[in-house]
Amino acid sequence: MRTEAAAQKGDIVDRHILDWVREFPDMDVATEGLVERIAKLARYFERSLGETASEFGLTIQDWELLGALRRVGPPYRLSPSKLAQDLMLSSGAMTARLDRLERARLVRRRPDPDDRRAVRVELTDKGSKTWGAAVDVQAAKERYIAASLNEKEKALLNDLLRRLMRTFEETAGPPPPRSEVLEAYGPGKEQAGRRRRS
Repeated sequence: MRTEAAAQKGDIVDRHILDWVREFPDMDVATEGLVERIAKLARYFERSLGETASEFGLTIQDWELLGALRRVGPPYRLSPSKLAQDLMLSSGAMTARLDRLERARLVRRRPDPDDRRAVRVELTDKGSKTWGAAVDVQAAKERYIAASLNEKEKALLNDLLRRLMRTFEETAGPPPPRSEVLEAYGPGKEQAGRRRRS
């Protein structure tokens, strides 16, 4: 059987699918394998990012905020509302995150030069250097994993994944933040899910 042969020399997904096929012989093995691999790879990469961030005293959420500021270019400054929009955070969650990063001297809040009633969040030199050093470490980890593919294979995989992303974007909009998914479907949400389906 082809699935058994794949499981012999394959990965954890092959082994899981082999078990499931025994219970569900009509399972779409190709689609299930694709979805499971994407999900598990995302967890691997997120754990790797979390480990890197923690080496520099950051959380993954800190990493994302500092990256959002670094990405806009000099002077690496955005309004809190724009940051909250980009990171899909509530104003309260954004304020708490900024308070923590400001205490660590990674960002600072300054009056908006165009509107003294408003403020801008600015990346500090320490914040820029910390984030840049963490990026170098994480990029090396990701290159190591990606080196199992040659350049042609990387391009092909990117093309295929892009098609899947576009399908989701066209049907479901932008990807939801982790916090929203956990809030909607995390522990204790089973009853709510049943009510929505009934």
